[in-house]
Amino acid sequence: MSAVEARIAELGLKLPGVVPPLAAYQPAVRSGAYVFTSGQLPMVEGAVPATGKVGAEVSAEQAKELAGICALNALAAVKSVIGDLDKIVRVVKVVGFVASAPDFTGQPGVINGTSELLGEILGDKGVHARSAVGVAVLPLDAPVEVEIQVEVAD
Repeated sequence: MSAVEARIAELGLKLPGVVPPLAAYQPAVRSGAYVFTSGQLPMVEGAVPATGKVGAEVSAEQAKELAGICALNALAAVKSVIGDLDKIVRVVKVVGFVASAPDFTGQPGVINGTSELLGEILGDKGVHARSAVGVAVLPLDAPVEVEIQVEVAD
């Protein structure tokens, strides 16, 4: 087990299997020293545990937890390309999408679920640039979707 996966286990979490693509794309691709993930939904055992808009059917707190699931799914996608999460040099960028009720403006707080978990798992390597964007709807009516870009060493 890699040190990163040991840390995930220490936090009481489990690295899931890679979420199969919902369309014509790969969960992650490598280009040079970087791995780019596709958008990761908060899938757990093949299903999204909560659906709807944040600020309406889904609370901001619940969406933040779901953003953490997205982070784990993104790390699983990265692992599928590089084989060992200890090769991560740093998370460079996180982009988070929040399906938002019209008056919901707390997108950054929701995506903190991803950012904070990456920091807990990777320490300083998890510090990144980020965007948090409100959108009308996401695939499968998911409340949140996250993609990450990481620098890796050979």
